[in-house]
Amino acid sequence: MIDLAVYLPGILAAYAILIVGAASPGPAVAMLLGMATHQGRQPALLGASGIAFGSATLNLLTLLGVGYLMSQAAWAMTGLRWIGTAYLLWLAWGAFRKAVTPPPEIATNASVPASAIQAFAKGYALQITNPKAIAFWLAIASVAATAGAGWSIKALFVLGGFLISFACHVAWALLLSARPVRAAYQRSRGWVEGALGGFFTFAAFKIATNRT
Repeated sequence: MIDLAVYLPGILAAYAILIVGAASPGPAVAMLLGMATHQGRQPALLGASGIAFGSATLNLLTLLGVGYLMSQAAWAMTGLRWIGTAYLLWLAWGAFRKAVTPPPEIATNASVPASAIQAFAKGYALQITNPKAIAFWLAIASVAATAGAGWSIKALFVLGGFLISFACHVAWALLLSARPVRAAYQRSRGWVEGALGGFFTFAAFKIATNRT
């Protein structure tokens, strides 16, 4: 308990940064919007879980120093940037395709069957292939919340970060899969999917052209 009290201020500062990042709209929330409105609540919740586990993975790798090493290896960051760009463009293509050729209309209280593994993997892949997310965790690492701490404190830090990411993204999934939101999507799905495609394309462009 004494050790935890020593590190608590830094941990709370890091969590404050994490809450702002996880609660703010971005590629992950855009992906959840597409999953929630088209596939339903369960796939969106699984996607949110994947995002949270991806965030925990980045957190753990940062604590292990892998994130810092990658930030110093230009070739590694370049490769990861292009992987993230390709994944976002793939999401953009799927959104544009739905905008041009909408799938069969679905009831607002129904869901399109989706593989649980695929829904989870979609969220996980988005999170761990996004260089912006890695840069975000490096920023949190700069707070040095657990510097010099034992692995028990670091394990609690990772668990807390996972719970924050999970809670924020599950909240988004629940909100976006609510019946009024899905009904609104049904009325303007072409515009929504087009906007999602544009957002993913813009995010891919920003990642591809970002050199920092």
